[in-house]
Amino acid sequence: MPKSSDPERAARLNAALALIQESENLSQAATVLVRKYRISKRQAYRYLGEARAREGPVPIPGRKVAFTVRLSEGLIEALRKHARVRGKRLSELVAEALGDFLRKDRRRG
Repeated sequence: MPKSSDPERAARLNAALALIQESENLSQAATVLVRKYRISKRQAYRYLGEARAREGPVPIPGRKVAFTVRLSEGLIEALRKHARVRGKRLSELVAEALGDFLRKDRRRG
């Protein structure tokens, strides 16, 4: 079974949270998740458990698209090494860095 995308995961967690709030019967909530998302009962219980530990709904992230940029080989290697050391994906690391840059830039202007 393929891994769910971040938006799918967020939607499932939010659905699990709503089901928990509607009733305390986790078995019934798990059955609804299984039918709605075509997942295993075990996975449904995982979503329910994670949803119970949260304080509120999960924001649903925007859809991600790929785009190409040209960087020096040295910079690319440094980014890959930095991502490995931090245990992150390269796209995750670059997105965080660009987000930080844009937030700092907005504060100045």
